[in-house]
Formats: sequence, C-alpha cells, structure tokens
Amino acid sequence: MPSSNPAFSRGFPGAAQAGQASAWGQAPQQQYGAPAQQNPYAQPSPYAATGAQYMTMDDVVTKTGVTFLVTVLTAAATWALLPQSAALGLLIPALLVGLGLGLFISFKQIANPAATLAYAAMQGVVVGAISEVYANAFDGNLVFQAVIGTFGVFAGMLVVYKTGAIRVTPKLTRWIVGAMFGVLALMLVNLVGGLFGADLGLRDGGPIAIVFSLVVIGVAAFSLLLDFDMADEAIRRGVAPKFAWYIAFGLLVTVIWLYLEILRLLSYFRE
Repeated sequence: MPSSNPAFSRGFPGAAQAGQASAWGQAPQQQYGAPAQQNPYAQPSPYAATGAQYMTMDDVVTKTGVTFLVTVLTAAATWALLPQSAALGLLIPALLVGLGLGLFISFKQIANPAATLAYAAMQGVVVGAISEVYANAFDGNLVFQAVIGTFGVFAGMLVVYKTGAIRVTPKLTRWIVGAMFGVLALMLVNLVGGLFGADLGLRDGGPIAIVFSLVVIGVAAFSLLLDFDMADEAIRRGVAPKFAWYIAFGLLVTVIWLYLEILRLLSYFRE
C-alpha cells in the first residue's frame, strides 16, 4: 500500500543489495600451482549488517510505553498536587497547546521524541484535570472504572487484530475514517447548536447521548486497528527506528479519546 510518508521509502532491498555487493564484489584471483590455504570463517558473510537500522516492534513498544508513562505521571501530578480550581485553570492552555502540537505532528508527520513527549505532557494535564472534576462530582471509582474499561478495550482490539478476526482493508480504513469525521462533525454541530439553544441532545445524559457515546467508543476502538496496522506496515517497509515516536503519538491520541468517552458514558449512568 503506497504511502506519502518519506520514511516509508527506505526499505530492505537496497540494504540487502549493498550487503551482497560488499560481500561478493571481489572475485577470487586464479592461482596456479599449489592451492592457497584459506580460512572459510574469515570470509565476509552475505548476511552481514550494512550499518542501517530499521524499526522493530521493540522500538514501538518501548517508545509507546515511555509516551504513556509521561501522560500518566503528568495526569497523576495534576490531580494529586493541584486543587480543582488550579487544575481547571491549566486545562484550557494545555488543551490549546496540545491541539496545536497534535496538528503539527499529524500534518508534518513529525517523528521526534521531544514533540511526542511534549504532547503527552499536555494531554496528561488535560486528562488529570478532567479526571479530577469527574472524581469530585461522583467518586474516584468512576475514574478507576474508566481506566480499566479503556485498557480492556485496548487489549481486546489488539487480540482481534493479532488473531486476524478483523483485517484492516482499504475498505475498512475508509469506513473508519469516514465514521471519525462524521462523529467529529456531529460533535461540532451539537456544540454550536447548544450555543444558540438548539442542542441535539448528544451530551445531555439522555438515551440519545448514551447511544451516541457508544457509537463514539466503537469508532475509537476500531481506530486502534488502524494504529496497529500502521505499526506493522512501518516495520514491513523498514522505516527508521525514530518513526516509532509517531506511532506512539497516534496510539496516545486514540487511547485518550477512548478514555474520555468511556468516562463520560459512565457518568451518564451515575446521573
């Protein structure tokens, strides 16, 4: 599947050919008389490393783990160290900075640890402040249940992807992307309509809001399949290890979206 990402243009064939050229480029000189004694273990291997490094699944797991750890620690610090008024004071600035960073990383496809970890820290402030509000409005168990639900969905979709129960095809990708834009459009319409007294009822806790939240959770869960497939595709194409930071960014965006929507849905039932 072709990609516009310049990192995907670096593949294994060129490295393999370079390795063969360096190993087999010199033909043995023909000698007459007694054959020369040669050590077979001193000959270069045709499979010797060429010096190029490629991203592996370990790179993805490690960098994703670091990214999520930064988010969790920042969220915990925001919740534990700041009162709700101070946390809410940081919410809007962190949200705006995170949005700007997210758009910059997405459109420029920035695979940089500083950018990804800065985004993770901003999202940690957002998640910590919102979680504190929900915990104070209801109880801390609500946040704990949302965390368990988020990682449950993440693990479930990973199993579905790895077992091949649902394959990421171009048709499925178009469906998921279309559903994402549809959900975002409805959210925007509902927000604008609420400002003018024409709320669609998508966030008021009623039956329509519950159904809409379930739809959003479903779309976010299927979006994880696209993130998993992007990681596998990058590994197959032999991209540089630093591209794992971009994959970690994509997974973080989806997981935070999933967590906040599960938290909202649980609050509906508490109300």
